[in-house]
Amino acid sequence: MSRLSRRDVVTATGAAAAAALAIAPPEAAAQQAPPAAQPTVYLFFNTDEVAFIEAALSRLIPADDQWPGALEAGVANFIDKELNGAWGAGERLYRSGPWQPGTPSQGYQLPFTPAELFRTALAAITKELARAGTPFAKMSGEQQDAYLRSLEAGAADLGGVPSDVFFAHLWDAPVEGFFSDPVYGGNRDMMAWKMIGFPGAYASYYEVVDQHGMKLDRAPTSLAEDSHGHVHVQPVIPAGQR
Repeated sequence: MSRLSRRDVVTATGAAAAAALAIAPPEAAAQQAPPAAQPTVYLFFNTDEVAFIEAALSRLIPADDQWPGALEAGVANFIDKELNGAWGAGERLYRSGPWQPGTPSQGYQLPFTPAELFRTALAAITKELARAGTPFAKMSGEQQDAYLRSLEAGAADLGGVPSDVFFAHLWDAPVEGFFSDPVYGGNRDMMAWKMIGFPGAYASYYEVVDQHGMKLDRAPTSLAEDSHGHVHVQPVIPAGQR
């Protein structure tokens, strides 16, 4: 998990979802300055957990000079809502055991719900770093990266949660929140969609389905919006004819 590869991985993950639609990135959106982060009312995370999660998000999907990162996009709010809801409670997980070590292809094999996994692992991290005298949020960026790499490598047992299992959840949840529809609490102002040129929840392309060689140039649409009249199509003019 090198610092240089994180944004490349995140961008590629979102771009894969949009590739089938062949949408050209809006040129105007790429020039937007990152909006200021808004305060989040947490329903699941306690104060110590918030400090770790917000600091970790700033390292996993950092802001740069052109685009906001996970924290600015409200991803902490997305994760908090998910853990406080049905997903966090493991409502669709098989939870009757037996709880035995599985092979890599068998996936998650622990008896924790997602909420229990986060709470257990974060409590162990808080206790460990308190003994060391340096909370995660107080570390330098380089120290935070090193600590996250140690979690990713599976170097610790976090109260019964292997650290690499926790890191996998800690990575997957922010990616999902960064690129999900804003109605779920993340991707504030559809900033991640604007970054990769994804159109969002636009239900009908009836007016342009039979038009080829055209550039679809419009802002993305959320599930919460009315997309009527939202399409603006313009021809792509070959460079030699401009």
